[in-house]
Amino acid sequence: MKKFLAVFLAALMLFSLAACGGDGSDTTTAAGTSDTTAAPVEPGTETIANITVGTGGTTGTYYAFTTAVGQLLNTDSYKFTVVSTGGSQANIEMIEDGEAQMAIVQNDVMNYAYEGTNGFTAAIKDFSVIGCVYSEVCQIVARKDSGIKTVADLKGKSVAVGDAGSGVYYNATQILAAAGIDIDKDIKKTAASFGDSATALKDGSIDAAFITAGTPTTAITDLATTTDVVVVDLGDEVIAKLKADYPFYSEYTYSSADYDFIADGDGAKTVAIKATFIVSNKMSEDQAYSITKDLWEKQEEIAAAHAKGKEMSKDSAVSAVGNVPLHPGAEKYYKEIGIIK
Repeated sequence: MKKFLAVFLAALMLFSLAACGGDGSDTTTAAGTSDTTAAPVEPGTETIANITVGTGGTTGTYYAFTTAVGQLLNTDSYKFTVVSTGGSQANIEMIEDGEAQMAIVQNDVMNYAYEGTNGFTAAIKDFSVIGCVYSEVCQIVARKDSGIKTVADLKGKSVAVGDAGSGVYYNATQILAAAGIDIDKDIKKTAASFGDSATALKDGSIDAAFITAGTPTTAITDLATTTDVVVVDLGDEVIAKLKADYPFYSEYTYSSADYDFIADGDGAKTVAIKATFIVSNKMSEDQAYSITKDLWEKQEEIAAAHAKGKEMSKDSAVSAVGNVPLHPGAEKYYKEIGIIK
């Protein structure tokens, strides 16, 4: 929140809700079961002619993928203008401030925003979900000679955990805690970008690194050409705890499609978060429905324009949205095609 009054009112509201035992309401999830989630969104009335879409850096996947999507989803009634931004948190704040009407974000970060945690000083609830589009894998990569095979093996080791305050850092904190490891006490942690982590693994100054990104990740692919590395298996128990504690995580099994050094069927598992399209709640139900429908009916064209389009699946479009509600227009489409009840 940028305005003091908005921060004060939001904080006051959060305090009041906490005192009353929470802000959940009984709703129906994608699986058709009862769950406690955020209250449904009241759709806006605006048909937005010029939709500004927040992404990430110009060299990143978000920007390139969303540019391809925007070009294919343009209609005579509305156009998409894709802009480079600082990433998920910046995109959500842009929607809050009216500077963007749509964005692609990490589904964990959008949950942090909705709850006012992990980098957000107060809850932001001016947005809702169109759909999850592809996985960003929470990878732990270790030097083979370190002997690390499971998360438990990280205890006492030198581990890069992403830049301080980054999404990777929060993923690392949560994954380690699920395995009973304190990120501040039980490992020799270092803050590092993807590139710096790969360099440190190569020269042996660290034993392992957390990297959250779509696979194959260039930093890891390049590293594997000169250094023997392995991916760390989270194991079923850690994965189950993560999914129970953080509904935005989904299970992910590695294969040779991720990296050449992984054999198909080796069983190594981790979790993934989802790159997710969100829109402003000011958008009308009809427009959000139209965008959602076009997104999925033009999937083959999107896949031809960008590789990540091949990973899109209607079946997982709403499976990991966590506590952030679908826009009513998107919900209407998913009910129409039988994805949700």
